Amino acid sequence: MKSHRIALLFNANKIFDREVIAGIAAHLSSTRASWDLFLEEDFRLRLPGIEHWQGDGIIADFDDPAVAAALSRTRIPVVAVGGSYASESDYPDGVPYVATDNFKLIKLAHDHLIEAGLRHFAMFSLPEAQENRWAQERETAFRKLMADDKMEPQIYRGLGTSAAAWDEAVEQQIKWLHSLPKPVGIIAVTDARARQLLQACIMANIEVPEQVALIGIDNDPLARMLTRIPLSSVIQGAQEMGRTAAHLLDQMLHGVRLQGTRVMVPPVGINVQTSTRHEAPKHPHVMRARHFIRQYACQGIKTHQVAEYVGISRSSLESYFRQELDCSVHDVILRFKLDAATERLAAGDSSIAEVALTCGFTSVQYMHAVFKRELGCTPRAYQDRMLKCPEAAAAQEGAGPALRSVA
Repeated sequence: MKSHRIALLFNANKIFDREVIAGIAAHLSSTRASWDLFLEEDFRLRLPGIEHWQGDGIIADFDDPAVAAALSRTRIPVVAVGGSYASESDYPDGVPYVATDNFKLIKLAHDHLIEAGLRHFAMFSLPEAQENRWAQERETAFRKLMADDKMEPQIYRGLGTSAAAWDEAVEQQIKWLHSLPKPVGIIAVTDARARQLLQACIMANIEVPEQVALIGIDNDPLARMLTRIPLSSVIQGAQEMGRTAAHLLDQMLHGVRLQGTRVMVPPVGINVQTSTRHEAPKHPHVMRARHFIRQYACQGIKTHQVAEYVGISRSSLESYFRQELDCSVHDVILRFKLDAATERLAAGDSSIAEVALTCGFTSVQYMHAVFKRELGCTPRAYQDRMLKCPEAAAAQEGAGPALRSVA
């Protein structure tokens, strides 16, 4: 069987590009295709000299217009991957194109915020630039949804990410957040952008999700690891895009003409986490206390520390929690610890001892007792069940176990 030399032109520091590459790999592992793959050793995209590359085919990220320009005169088969466009003229001519459906990404996030009970909406985007065309397309989708509901679109682009402008960027984000009607649901064009805004909310003592419910796009595990409050995110169908692109290129290598072919790939769903679990406003002391607990439950905080943060006595805070939530402050702290522990165990990349330590349990034995009492099983049995049944893990993701004492 002939082996084909294929170049993958992506920046794998981006979760979208990594997922597309993973989809290409999945296609190769499930077929008899024999490809020798060219990627830079550090998985970065470098265009100089690509026009002289002697290979059989290319799959490339066309969200960067420089890539499309560099490949415009190549004679070898090319499959483009990128975002969808509202205007037909924005698609490259004569190149098979596999697109993530930007409108459906934004609509899914918007519908989720509506279901969470929000009535005001905004978007956190990126500065206007050719390499950010996909973000501006998501703005277009958001504007259409707002127009359909006869609402004014609130879109903030902010500054680009740089060390020199970081303080100014955060100050501007906080100012924008304060200007919005509350409560408000905000769609960020990426998880990285959502993470920045979540930090700004925490710095400004704006409660998430009571005052600001925030959802990103990409389901980026690294972004989730770097947030104190678990971040909800739209899951793109990037792996399906990779599989589709590889299938199209495989056909072209065997003589099939696919000029002008376009495939739109919808999002997979939403990983629902704390950042969009909006509830009707509670007593301000309860709201402020839960905001503190979300950030620090896994650091072993106690009830008296929560009361000190809110600025009232422990007995008063306990009374407010009983009235509003029918549970104690300790119950809520424990709920967040248990949520964090079940998520870590379902991921399967940590030992029981590591989970107990990072989720704020004083010992493995104590976590064992909590699991037995609240979930009816040991941490090990829970982890084994999640790892053996991916469907159960998917159903569990973002659901969060309810403590019996809080139910």
